[in-house]
Amino acid sequence: MSKILPALLIVAMALHVIRPLGLPGLRRRGDFWKIAVAALALMALTVLLRS
Repeated sequence: MSKILPALLIVAMALHVIRPLGLPGLRRRGDFWKIAVAALALMALTVLLRS
């Protein structure tokens, strides 16, 4: 799971730059950084849960 999550988030960021996802808070191309912040939070949560 810890290897799949970053790959999926990178794909989501790339797709969002090409064509915005249209989700609340992700309507502009420049909002791809929000996906990166969510990715960091999810990875930190994964690390906390494993230890």
